[in-house]
Amino acid sequence: MNSKPSISDSHCHLDFPDFNEDLSEVINAALENGVNRMVTICTRLRNEPSVRKMSEDYEAVYYAAGNHPMSVSSEPMAHLNELIKISKHPKFIAIGETGLDYYYTSDTATIQKKSLEIHINAAQETNLPLIIHARNADTDIAEILESEFKNSPFSCVMHCFSSSKKLAVKSIDLGFYLSMSGIAAFPKSKELREIFSMVPVDRILVETDSPYLAPPPFRGKRNEPAYVVNTARIGAEIFELSYEDFALQTEKNFNSLFKKVLDSGMS
Repeated sequence: MNSKPSISDSHCHLDFPDFNEDLSEVINAALENGVNRMVTICTRLRNEPSVRKMSEDYEAVYYAAGNHPMSVSSEPMAHLNELIKISKHPKFIAIGETGLDYYYTSDTATIQKKSLEIHINAAQETNLPLIIHARNADTDIAEILESEFKNSPFSCVMHCFSSSKKLAVKSIDLGFYLSMSGIAAFPKSKELREIFSMVPVDRILVETDSPYLAPPPFRGKRNEPAYVVNTARIGAEIFELSYEDFALQTEKNFNSLFKKVLDSGMS
């Protein structure tokens, strides 16, 4: 029996080519490190069948699906009915990732906003949480999320949060969660750690965003779900908790946001 505290990787990309050769080994390494659940994110809806199968093949893997904002201009626009249909799978636990990215793709802002609205509507219709990617778009993302939330409330996580204090405050005011990635563990991320320290600990998740953003001491290498433990140790320091208590709290937070997981019996 694994005696390590259980923890969940709330956001990874196990269908990316980086894991083609050793996926089973990667998942087993995560399990051995105490990572009992992994949410793999489908970033292009046309790939949803293969990501769905991955969740069926591995008990510890759950999934979400949507069209990533950086790829919406090259993908067919998501349809509300399509998202509702795939959301019925027992291991489909969230909508997205979706959002706005003006760092690389500001020229597609209009189509990104349209896609975001469709994904929000799907979250409202299905009562599943929304997974948001936000980069260099704090003002627009805050305005859209707040406006849509007032129309019809929904739950949400700001994935890989590395934005402004203002967006953090707005997100928490709306009852959303902030997810801590390896960025929070980078030596130069002092300001980000200070933002996280002001957030209620019951609104914090941890993630890897594998295969990207590996935390120290793996920075520069392929990230994988097992390394979420390294980010969580930094989280524990930020909140002045033991690793065990921080892991327990983030597990409670995970269950609170991804309520559908409890239906599977893997709480």
